[in-house]
Amino acid sequence: MGSFSIWHWLIVLVIVALVFGTKKLRNIGGDLGGAVKGFKDGMKEASSEPTAQEKVAQNRVADDTIDVDAREKTRS
Repeated sequence: MGSFSIWHWLIVLVIVALVFGTKKLRNIGGDLGGAVKGFKDGMKEASSEPTAQEKVAQNRVADDTIDVDAREKTRS
């Protein structure tokens, strides 16, 4: 008796449909689907970007390079 049967869930679904209406439930479902899709896209972009450790390694390589302007020494 501790778990809900299929009949309990059907009654809950009918009550929710009566309270909110099917149009509003459809909009909520569409919004939820869009949010999930946006989350998945964000996760794909995050995995393609370099990690913090890779960025630090890239900065170390860039910091090791020394730019020097060579000037000709003139004798006076």
